[in-house]
Amino acid sequence: MRYALLVQGGPYSHQASHSALRFAEAVLARGHHLATVFFYHDGVYNAARLSAPPQDEPHLLDAWRRLHEDHGTELLVCIAAGLRRGLLDEREAARHGKQGHSLEAPFELTGLGQLIEVGRSHDRLVTFSP
Repeated sequence: MRYALLVQGGPYSHQASHSALRFAEAVLARGHHLATVFFYHDGVYNAARLSAPPQDEPHLLDAWRRLHEDHGTELLVCIAAGLRRGLLDEREAARHGKQGHSLEAPFELTGLGQLIEVGRSHDRLVTFSP
């Protein structure tokens, strides 16, 4: 089965991100394919490259990156929600005249149309919200 996740909660302010990650690991352990994770609303903060949680807390950004590296999972970030919250890739930073970018690779900025396509093209879209 081909899964996608929609993560709408910030990484350390709500349980949504951590629950989504644990669900992703369980889906993969059962032999399913996790093709896409779409980050929306405060969930876009999962892609903030300057996050530095204390050593005794899980580093969710690194966990999402490993998910991409190990399983090829797309990590998509809503561009409108990201820009409102100061998350820009290099291209958007240059376009808006900002000195640096704040979006960590391999996360990618994309539009809500991509979320609609994800919902249409995957067997299941599971939402994690605060």
